[in-house]
Amino acid sequence: MKHIRLSIVGFGTVGRWLADAVYRRGTWLERECGVKVSVVSVATRRGGFIHCDAGFDIPNLLNYLVAGKALADYPGVQWWENALEGLAATEYDVLAETSNTNPRDPEPALSHIRVALERGTHVITSSKGACAAAALELTALAKKRGVHFRMESTVMSGTPVLSTLQEGLAGTRVIGFRGILNGTANHILSKMADGLDYSSALADAKYYGYAEPDPTDDVEGYDIVAKVRILTAVAFGQTVSADQVILRGITEITQNEVQQAAQNKCRIKLLASVQLGQKSNSPEARHIPLECRVEPVALPLTDPLSRIDGVMNALTVKSDTVSEITIIGPGAGPEQAGQGIFTDLATVARSLGAF
Repeated sequence: MKHIRLSIVGFGTVGRWLADAVYRRGTWLERECGVKVSVVSVATRRGGFIHCDAGFDIPNLLNYLVAGKALADYPGVQWWENALEGLAATEYDVLAETSNTNPRDPEPALSHIRVALERGTHVITSSKGACAAAALELTALAKKRGVHFRMESTVMSGTPVLSTLQEGLAGTRVIGFRGILNGTANHILSKMADGLDYSSALADAKYYGYAEPDPTDDVEGYDIVAKVRILTAVAFGQTVSADQVILRGITEITQNEVQQAAQNKCRIKLLASVQLGQKSNSPEARHIPLECRVEPVALPLTDPLSRIDGVMNALTVKSDTVSEITIIGPGAGPEQAGQGIFTDLATVARSLGAF
C-alpha cells in the first residue's frame, strides 16, 4: 500500500482539523484511496516547524498543543525556526498549506507553495491570498513538475465549487457567474433585512463569531475580491488584479435602503459577478476581457440568490451547455474549510494509490 507523508504548514484551527480527520478517517483513506497517510511535519508562524520521519501520534500532538505547550519542545522531533527552512530540509509527499493569511497578502503561504512545487511535491491549500495572486502561475508550475495543485477550500470552503468548474463542467464554456461569497457580509445584510441597523447587525455577527474583531476584509469586500480572482483563473484562465474588480462594500448601506428594497420586493445582497466582456477576435475565454464586480445589489425575490440568508453562500454559473446551475452551501468555518482540503487530499491520494 502506498504511504503518503503529509506536511501541514499553518497548524491552527483548519490545520488541526485536517490532521484529526486524517487520523479519524485513516481506514477510509486505506479502503477508498489505497493509501496510508501519516502527518510527518507541522508548522506555525510563531512556533516554527517540527518534523518526525516516523509520523506523529496525532491525538498526542493535538493534546500537547491544547495544553499550551511550545511546538519546539515537542519530544523526539527535528525543529526549524520557520516553515521555509523546514520545507527545504525535510521529505514529504504532500504539502497542506493552511496558513491564516490576509486575502490581500499572499505571503508567507505563496513562498511555501512555490518551494514545495519546485521540488515536485503535491500541494493542497486553503490560502486565498496566495491563490488570488498566483493561481495560474502555481497551476502551471504544478503541471511542469507533474504534481497536483488543488485549492478547493479557497472559495466557499468545503462546498465543491472549484471541482465543479474543473471536473463537473469539464469542456463547457463558462459565460459568467455571480454569487454570494462571504458569510459575514451576508449575515449582516440578513439581519438588516430583519430590522437591525448596520452597527447592530455587525455586533450580532461578532457575538456569534461570524465576524472578526477587525471585519474590514469581509464588510469592504476584499475577501470576495480574492475569491473572484480565483474563480476567474479557474473558469476563464485569466489573471485578474484586485484593481480590475469594481468594488463597493456594505458599510454605507442604510436601513432606509434595505426598507426601500423590501418595498420593491427585493433584498440587498453583496453580490460578486463576472461576465465576459466585448468579444475579441479569439474564441478563447482567456483572450476576452472580463467585467468583474463586487457590490451591493437589490435582487428581486424571484432571484434564487435573494433567498440565501445568514452565513450561507451560493454561486450561480452560466455556461454554453447546461445553462445555469447554482451551488449552495456554507462558506466558512474550520470544519467546512477542513473538509474542502481533506477532499483535495483524497483526490491526490486516489491518484497515487492503488485505484
